Amino acid sequence: MPVASTSSARRPPPPVSRTDFVRDAIKEAILSGEFGPGETLVEAEVGALLGVSKTPVREALRILAGSGLVTMSTYKGASVRVMDAESAHAVYDLRALLEPEAVRRAVEHGADFGDARQVLAGVETGADAADRAKASLTNRLFHRALYAGCGNPLLVEVLDGLRDQAALITVTGWGISPTWQGEAAEHRAILAAAESGNARQAEHLLRRHITDFLDRVACGLPGEHSTETKGTR
Repeated sequence: MPVASTSSARRPPPPVSRTDFVRDAIKEAILSGEFGPGETLVEAEVGALLGVSKTPVREALRILAGSGLVTMSTYKGASVRVMDAESAHAVYDLRALLEPEAVRRAVEHGADFGDARQVLAGVETGADAADRAKASLTNRLFHRALYAGCGNPLLVEVLDGLRDQAALITVTGWGISPTWQGEAAEHRAILAAAESGNARQAEHLLRRHITDFLDRVACGLPGEHSTETKGTR
């Protein structure tokens, strides 16, 4: 792409590398449920699906393994991570500690929740796989729009780092209990509290939203029978 020749012109974004393209495609397939937990990700097959060689697929899988979405085995290769009960409790415990606090601060700082409102305005819930994929994306966008204005970039960065693993738990959980329609109603209540300036109510509703979801699906996660209900309330 040409570089802008005037100071007033905006420089166009750099082209996406093949590795980035493959990483984003695999990530979206995992977080929409298209690639299910435990599913083997064969480099040649993924490459053929995306029209690339095995090299960017191999690099992308290593990056996704670092973010906790993929597991790598010397003998079995790469596969979608199976989120067990212990890991889910750990991720949701941290979310329940940090995310409601970030939203409370966003409300108190007078953050604009227009992006969150726009996300919810486009929601159409349903019961088929396509709706589940859309609901997964909407869920991620909505939660980030709530906490993005908290005023602490490091807190936002930490929560962003949790988003992928939390989304993987969400997709797994919806396979156990397809509750995204009810969760959309909870989202509307949280947003209403935030936009009305009721920071404590928004904080309370979001914490309950996070912990109630885990309570609903934990019994269906691998390893829950050997994991005491730790509770994140």
